[in-house]
Amino acid sequence: MKTLTVIGFLGSMLDASKFGPSRWNKWRPTVGLTMHEDLRVDRLLLLHGTAHRRLAEYVAEDIASVSPETHVEMRLLDFRDPWDFEEVYGKLLDFARAEPLDPEAEDYLVHITTGTHVAQICLFLLTEARYLPGRLLQTQPERGTLNPAGVWNTIDLDLSRYDSIATRFAVASAESTSFLKSGIDTRNSAFNRMIDEIEQVALRSKAPILLMGPTGAGKSLLARRIFELKKLKHQVAGPFVEVNCATLKGDSAMSALFGHRKGAFTGAVADRPGLLRAADKGMLFLDEIGELGLDEQAMILRAIEDKRFLPVGADKEVSSDFQLIAGTNTDLGEAVAAGAFRDDLYARLNLWTFRLPGLADRREDIEPNLDYELDRFAEREGDRASFNKEARQRYLAFANGPEAAWPGNFRDLAASIMRMATLSPKGRIDLDCVEAEIGRLRRLWSGQVDNGAGILTDVLDEQAIVEMDLFDRVQLAEALRVCRASRSLSEAGRTLFNASRARRSSSNDADRLRKYLARFGLDWGAVKVG
Repeated sequence: MKTLTVIGFLGSMLDASKFGPSRWNKWRPTVGLTMHEDLRVDRLLLLHGTAHRRLAEYVAEDIASVSPETHVEMRLLDFRDPWDFEEVYGKLLDFARAEPLDPEAEDYLVHITTGTHVAQICLFLLTEARYLPGRLLQTQPERGTLNPAGVWNTIDLDLSRYDSIATRFAVASAESTSFLKSGIDTRNSAFNRMIDEIEQVALRSKAPILLMGPTGAGKSLLARRIFELKKLKHQVAGPFVEVNCATLKGDSAMSALFGHRKGAFTGAVADRPGLLRAADKGMLFLDEIGELGLDEQAMILRAIEDKRFLPVGADKEVSSDFQLIAGTNTDLGEAVAAGAFRDDLYARLNLWTFRLPGLADRREDIEPNLDYELDRFAEREGDRASFNKEARQRYLAFANGPEAAWPGNFRDLAASIMRMATLSPKGRIDLDCVEAEIGRLRRLWSGQVDNGAGILTDVLDEQAIVEMDLFDRVQLAEALRVCRASRSLSEAGRTLFNASRARRSSSNDADRLRKYLARFGLDWGAVKVG
């Protein structure tokens, strides 16, 4: 068996007693913990100050008389002010680092009954951080008796060992992640894992968070929910300030962000605090941060690191202690390589980076978001709308199919649901309403198809694209888009050749699509992987 070592302070009051037989009628915590038959203490590291050396020696003598197997080792630890948290924690940390503690050979108990309240708190924190690798030990007198041994119990700081506490923490954690997802029961496993990680980062770190993803993927909503979660946990006291950096252009960008002094430039008729100061003690969300100029980026970096910056026209710096979330729909790494974004700011933002997938990559979440948008419509308009069974099945079949590109992501979905709910005055969205909306989405999206250069570069080299006719380029790009959105070659073939199937004797759509792709040196695997 491992030997048991107890670490604890001498109690200058609780361990003191008259020098005589009457001391055995008193509960003394340090002596008492060595008097239990069910707690064999092999070694006691007794922390004490110079002023209490004699008491420490006297306690050690009494321990030797009641527990000769306990080896007492005294450690001198003096504090100028035993109520100074910084001094007490620092010296206890030095002790923990210098002491040759070996958890492989010994078990450790940290006695937190004696010492000042500050010392007890510091012992708790050092044990929780594993600088002292053991469990906490509490002792107390036994009520209704003169038993000098008292009673004892231990606390294991691994909260997972306590079923009721672990259950409550699990429920609280689930509530936090559900809060970040606006209560939507999302089904995409990768997205759920990302939200779990964001919840941990948001509550345990004040470092900037970078949210990447296409327009409409929900960056702004998630940023606001992170703020609301931190406010719920009393981690921020100030407001949520959202800035779309794409709207900040020219000289007005500096003034809007950092403020200005009266007379700093023509039109500056009064002081302006600026958006960074407005976010003091709160959270600043810089959406589309890649649109900022290099000068603004330099000042943002200074404001993040030093919490200080210089307003336009001022000769004295001001301060603002805000937490930053940045959003972008562009690749900042590529922007750095192109010289359009500062590498030092990117390095500062890139500690916690989360990429939000578009709706087309989270099709299993379309149905729960559909219900969420109907609930939002009811709250906003005071009038609830719902689908009949056939209409809901038809809409979901279209929304989850390869024909639905969702270029605007969740914004497209929210607008689509709002249109159908609004155009159903009786509160029932029927099949005719759904068909009309599907036609509307097709028309809206038809004008957003480019010449195919974007998706083609995933599978073809630049020279091959240049040598391709524009007609072939657009046609192939659409075929690739349908392939990417389909689960199999056969499904993609059915979508692409659906209209002509009835006029053919053979309907091997997969083979037809395979031959079409082969014309360009492509196969199904290359198209799906890119």
